Amino acid sequence: IFAWSYVKPWLDNKAEHAATEQSKAVWTLLENVAMTAVNSLVGQPMTGEDKFKEATKNVETFMKNQGFVVSNELAKSVVQSAYEKSPLTPIVNKEEK
Repeated sequence: IFAWSYVKPWLDNKAEHAATEQSKAVWTLLENVAMTAVNSLVGQPMTGEDKFKEATKNVETFMKNQGFVVSNELAKSVVQSAYEKSPLTPIVNKEEK
């Protein structure tokens, strides 16, 4: 019992660290999938809204196929982030005609 009181917190810490590392890896995968989905649609003859919907669908489908459940809101959020970060997507200034 005395040894367990020292070992248990250490094991709990290791388990928490592993879970954190796994979460980071899944988030990185999600960001990379979203960036790939956004970049793959650049130059396609589609409206921006259609590209956004298609990229969101692609992210959800890929993550589902990998065994991860991603909500529609999370997929939209990560696709929007990828769109904003992508050097391939144009910046539109609404003040210019």
